[in-house]
Amino acid sequence: MTDSERIKRNITEIMQSLPPDVVLVAAAKTRSADEVNTAVTAGIDAIGYNYIQEAERMRPLVEGTLPWHMIGHLQRNKVKKAVELFDMIETIDSERLALEVNKQSVAVDKVMPVLIEINSGKESNKSGVLPEDAIGLIRRINHLSNLVIVGLMTMGPRFGDPEDARP
Repeated sequence: MTDSERIKRNITEIMQSLPPDVVLVAAAKTRSADEVNTAVTAGIDAIGYNYIQEAERMRPLVEGTLPWHMIGHLQRNKVKKAVELFDMIETIDSERLALEVNKQSVAVDKVMPVLIEINSGKESNKSGVLPEDAIGLIRRINHLSNLVIVGLMTMGPRFGDPEDARP
């Protein structure tokens, strides 16, 4: 079985197991344009990139019109480019970042859907607002004109046995 066939088979199996309202975002970090295009034709709903530079390089090579999501940590000095490149930012973790995303979105007359990144494992080496601070952050930024909070994003700590990650 070729890599392309394996990608298509895996995506088909995943899509069949998901409820229809779930969006499958393919994390395309370090993948070739051919691999990403295979995933697009197999039926993914969106493309996710961790790094602006990689997304910028890949954008002209990836076929289709799927939404592009910023799924990596976003530095404030890169927000302008992120607002230009992406259709959603999944890693809002501070008021300062939200204010900058809103400012850059206003400048290009774009309303940016965002997810609030929660550091649910309270890991010092991961980004995200702490769970106990999330509601406060949401309340402080919910009024921004060109930023729409559509949900939360979190990645729990890694364990050898996935069951160990359960609360």
